[in-house]
Amino acid sequence: QENIAIPVHEIKQPSTAFIQDEVVGIDTDAREVALADSAAVEYDYLLVGLGSQTAFFGIDGLEEHALTLKSLDDALNIHDNIQQAAREASTNDPAQVVIGGAGLSGIQTAGEVAEFRDEHNAPIDIHLVEGLDQVLPNSDPELQGALRKRLEAADVNIKCGEFIGEVDEETVYIGDEDELDYDVLVWTGGITGRDCMQDVDLDKDERNHRVHAEGNFQTEDERVFAIGDSALIDQPGDQPAPPTAQAAWQAAEVAGENLARAARGQPLKTWTHKDKGTVVSVGEKAVAHDVVNVPVETFGGLPAKLL
Repeated sequence: QENIAIPVHEIKQPSTAFIQDEVVGIDTDAREVALADSAAVEYDYLLVGLGSQTAFFGIDGLEEHALTLKSLDDALNIHDNIQQAAREASTNDPAQVVIGGAGLSGIQTAGEVAEFRDEHNAPIDIHLVEGLDQVLPNSDPELQGALRKRLEAADVNIKCGEFIGEVDEETVYIGDEDELDYDVLVWTGGITGRDCMQDVDLDKDERNHRVHAEGNFQTEDERVFAIGDSALIDQPGDQPAPPTAQAAWQAAEVAGENLARAARGQPLKTWTHKDKGTVVSVGEKAVAHDVVNVPVETFGGLPAKLL
């Protein structure tokens, strides 16, 4: 936990007022942010960086029965549930762990569960379910193949090409005929905007409530900026900036500078995401792809792990 969570006092400036509370609404006319347990906070300029929440896409029973992975507490809860399921299992009746969604989070979760299983010699079967045709959908086929190879080597059962249609307290129903009984179900199949953004008077995606922002992070309200998973940030071409840590790290520097520029009445800078490559961990192993200044397009082993 100490390697993941950073104390606020270690990163904030002395002049920064920190309020530990939950945002429950934003009034762009009054220029106020409503909080759950504190008085509303007025603003001259606002940066929306609320992140996202898990999308369940109306799948019957999914939200009620699945664990999600959006915070450190979520990760600890998943660990505790898998540990308990493994204690109650046996070699003849192993614990069934089903992970829905084979994007970055799903792949890495499957890899970590496999690592836990191997380290503790735990009786666990792992199933990774993806509705589209390949793991890490819409990425380079060479990267997809390398990830599938490492997942299969870690004894992860992969099922692609059929969507989860329904979930009850014991079973995941896939496509028209397939079923998977589970002891632990983890859902990593998509994100949507925070509930508190639904009624905010800004231009948003109708389905997921993520805020539309220009390449300078400014929304349709010139005093409101947006960044990270909360936003759909315009980029060259027809796709917004990817919701990745790499993109967020790059964007934060420009967004912070643009807030200061806006307050001073200076022109804003436009940010363009520079993809420096992808590294995906599968337990203790990793796969790297299209890394800047590396002549090999896709590679694993120690070089990928060191990245």
